[in-house]
Amino acid sequence: MEKTRFERGMEQLKSIDGLGGEKVIESLEDISPDLGRYIVEFAFGDIYTRNGLNLQERELITITSLLTAGGCEPQLAVHINGALNVKIPPQKIIETFLQCIPYTGFPKVLNAVFVAKKIFKEKGLRIL
Repeated sequence: MEKTRFERGMEQLKSIDGLGGEKVIESLEDISPDLGRYIVEFAFGDIYTRNGLNLQERELITITSLLTAGGCEPQLAVHINGALNVKIPPQKIIETFLQCIPYTGFPKVLNAVFVAKKIFKEKGLRIL
């Protein structure tokens, strides 16, 4: 039996973001369960399960997009955790952010680096 979009999406969400991703979806249940379902079905069930990119590439693109958008620090934190969960080294996350300086500017990069610093500290990771 083929999995539904929601089942595929939840499986992918859990593999990337673990409890953090589940908590985001659960936090929407009492205010906008449809939004949670859209995130699971579309973002993780349709987009994250496509062929062509591996999970590391997808998470690097996601954290870069969130940095570029700005004002997405809570979602950036979830996806920095996801990047670490799919075995992207902390140094590569920071280098990815540094690459964005000429295109998005120092303020957005600083915000992203400080989010990463908090996540790394919580996980007991050192970069230098």
